[in-house]
Amino acid sequence: MGNDLHDQLLERFRTQGAKALPTTSFGRLQKTAAVAARVAAAAVAGRLRGEERNRASLSPRAAAKLAEGFGELKGVAMKAGQILSYVDMSLAPEARRILATLQVMSPPSPFSHIQQTILDDLGARGSTLLGRLEHTPVASASIGQVHRSSLDDGTPVAVKVRHPGIEAAFRSDFRTAAFGTLFASLVAPGVNVDEMLAEAETRFLEECDYDLEARRQTRFREIYAGHVSISIPAVHPEACSRRVLTSTWHDGLSLDELIARARFAAERVRAARSLYEFYVGTLYRHGLFNADPHPGNLLFAPDGSATILDHGCVREFEPDLVQALVQLSRAVREDDGNEVKASLAMLGMRNPNMDFEVTREILRGFYAPLLKTGRRAVEPDQAISLRQVAKLKKAILRMRLPGKLLFLFRIRIGLYAVLARLGAKLDWIELEEELAGSSTL
Repeated sequence: MGNDLHDQLLERFRTQGAKALPTTSFGRLQKTAAVAARVAAAAVAGRLRGEERNRASLSPRAAAKLAEGFGELKGVAMKAGQILSYVDMSLAPEARRILATLQVMSPPSPFSHIQQTILDDLGARGSTLLGRLEHTPVASASIGQVHRSSLDDGTPVAVKVRHPGIEAAFRSDFRTAAFGTLFASLVAPGVNVDEMLAEAETRFLEECDYDLEARRQTRFREIYAGHVSISIPAVHPEACSRRVLTSTWHDGLSLDELIARARFAAERVRAARSLYEFYVGTLYRHGLFNADPHPGNLLFAPDGSATILDHGCVREFEPDLVQALVQLSRAVREDDGNEVKASLAMLGMRNPNMDFEVTREILRGFYAPLLKTGRRAVEPDQAISLRQVAKLKKAILRMRLPGKLLFLFRIRIGLYAVLARLGAKLDWIELEEELAGSSTL
């Protein structure tokens, strides 16, 4: 049933016309309440049919209603659904598969709006691009949607266009307590998270600026130019603006397709190593990290080589802060309490001695894949469930770390979830040290 609902939802998203995106705080609250009512009704119906054996689970029908509502809302709600789909291993597989629809598709904006945005931003250049633009999007995400086209020289391109009103929708979300609670529930429920929400708002609003994303994507492409297993699509600046981003088109397998088709362990190992190098290694080597490792942003070649598609949510760190992160990783692995405290102080923790045994336990859980030597797969229980995330982040927030560090947690937690699904066996300590020891900072 779950797969049927997934396919039905994906087809409905691809073919239905989008409803007007609510952009005011009142309109988004109203829509959120309607989504909650639909999910509750589906959950009750699912229990009556025996689909849901306990109240904590999410039935396939309830998951479909949740995905449908989040897809219509876009913004913070849709990002929350994406995080749920690949981080929360406590959800039933069919519920996660249905929510995973949000990684690639939601109700698209009308083509007339997409057309007008391209013409307004690119003028005559936009007219040429529009002449070859496919009307049906290949993806529709929380901020924009992607259409296939080609340049005058025949180069196939992906044209990402921002949803009309999405920036206003994000601003409304962060002014509304209900949406703050929704996002906080995924990272630190029950805790005062003002600084974290301010950081999240800054990062998400930056994602609405495609000029900024184009510069970041170009930088990542320069870093990985000529790499044997990591590629970044080329940006075409003449066909870009604040609301339009045009990149060279890349074909590839989704994460699920790679897992299903991989014949040899080497393919999964190459994919896992590539992802770890991109998400962790770029931070250690260049002080730069992409904070959105969800599977919808990944494509793979049959040999496991990875293409990273989205570069909107990106953070830069100063060299001394990166060094503190490297030092913390080593101190936790060696269980050196003094070094752990020193590293936390360097990262901005006000009182590293406070509840240190609790802090130690949390950090060892956070770096769990790095605590055992030898080649091994990341275990599914290391792709932390939301309940574990809540416990972890409540305590971490009590450390009073700067808000700018909070998106680092999303990398590790999201990356562990993807690595657990790949099941590749690597020596994670050796890889961590290799990346930490090759810093250019």
